[in-house]
Amino acid sequence: GVCVCFFFVFYFLLVGVSRAERLQGGLRDWNFSLLRMSRGKVVLAYSGGLDTSVILKWLQEQGYDVICYIADVGQDDDFAKAEAKAKALGASAVYVENLKKEFVTDFIFPAVQSNALYEGRYLLGTSLARPCIARRQVQIAAKEGAEYVAHGATGKGNDQVRFELTFYALAPHIKVIAPWRDNTFLTQFQGRTDLLNYARANGIEMPSGDKPPFSMDENLMHISYESGSLEDPKVAPEEDMYTKTEHYKNWPDVPETIRIEFRDGMPVNVLSKETKESHDDPLELFLFLNRIAKKHGIGRIDIVENRFVGIKSRGVYETPGMTILRCAHLDIEGIAMDREVMRLRDMMTPKFSELVYNGFWFSPESDFLLAAIEKSQELIDGWVDVICFKGNCMAVARDSPSSLYSEKIASMESTEGYDPSDAAGFIRINAIRLRAHREILMSTDRRRLEDAPQKLGTYSALLEDEKKE
Repeated sequence: GVCVCFFFVFYFLLVGVSRAERLQGGLRDWNFSLLRMSRGKVVLAYSGGLDTSVILKWLQEQGYDVICYIADVGQDDDFAKAEAKAKALGASAVYVENLKKEFVTDFIFPAVQSNALYEGRYLLGTSLARPCIARRQVQIAAKEGAEYVAHGATGKGNDQVRFELTFYALAPHIKVIAPWRDNTFLTQFQGRTDLLNYARANGIEMPSGDKPPFSMDENLMHISYESGSLEDPKVAPEEDMYTKTEHYKNWPDVPETIRIEFRDGMPVNVLSKETKESHDDPLELFLFLNRIAKKHGIGRIDIVENRFVGIKSRGVYETPGMTILRCAHLDIEGIAMDREVMRLRDMMTPKFSELVYNGFWFSPESDFLLAAIEKSQELIDGWVDVICFKGNCMAVARDSPSSLYSEKIASMESTEGYDPSDAAGFIRINAIRLRAHREILMSTDRRRLEDAPQKLGTYSALLEDEKKE
């Protein structure tokens, strides 16, 4: 009897301990779930690569409900694979957004109208894509009721600025998580080795193949190459690096002529005069120009530029179709735009390009400049023929129904509409201030002129004249 009693006491003790442990474990899981829920939702700009996959898991460990957002702006990625990877890693939702057409119509074409060019060379391929991507990210955050957005941009580059200025411009109360500026994250991940070790430990699919010796950013407008082996500006890139333009050995020996039609400064049609292939859909038009430019090796540049954060950076860019478009747009303006309007717009172009580069697409000053540029494009209509050959493009013919060019007035064989004798009065009027300036110099003490720091131009000419005398 004693043994039986002891058995039942022991059994109930075991059952009680087991239930207590299960209850304690349940409370622990419940508390952990509450902790995760308490941090809120975050929409992560996700690519499917190593960095953003690690960031996804790290955010979950910090207690966030992670919604992944994949932006398709024309990069050569496997979006279905990236979506499946995000879901497998525990993302509560995944958005794959096709932004290609709005990227062309809302960002690339306005840049064409403005002739945007940063520091005289860079066509702003990455800079234009970032506000397009960030705009949709805050739209998804609003739809999901997310309090946070996150990105994987580094703490040294321009992209962190471009993303976050757009976030705050469009959603002032949004909160931004930037892991590559977070001390906790940086302590845990001090390099690629730490990322790879974390990925192995957390079941994140590892990158396959050799890592390129440089970083790349691609969209339908361009591809950029920087860092790694390109950080030494004395070293030329390998020809095999280029992906959006053919190897120079494969550039055709026969030129190709493309006709581009504009309406109010916007491209509305493109036609190959050789193949007769034509497109009027904005996206298809742009992609067609990309194919033509790729074949002929058009759109490469290799530059050292000034980042907004104060660092000089070496970048190699391929911007094929945009290079042809800018060539044609400049030319149609030459025949259809008023001289003084062009001068004013040309004063705005460098500032607008700087704003875009620095991340201020959505800003009062950009709104003002875009409105002025749009006004300048009224009746910039017509077509331009561009010849493409061996890495170059050149406008060779143009016509416009709103042309300000008069063949009769411009001709040396005709005086219709222009009396050459009028030029004499025009010259005399413009010479009034030049004559006055000379008289002032003539009456100035010569020792004063000789001491002047400016020894060129009219000062020098006067002193030289007197030496000859």
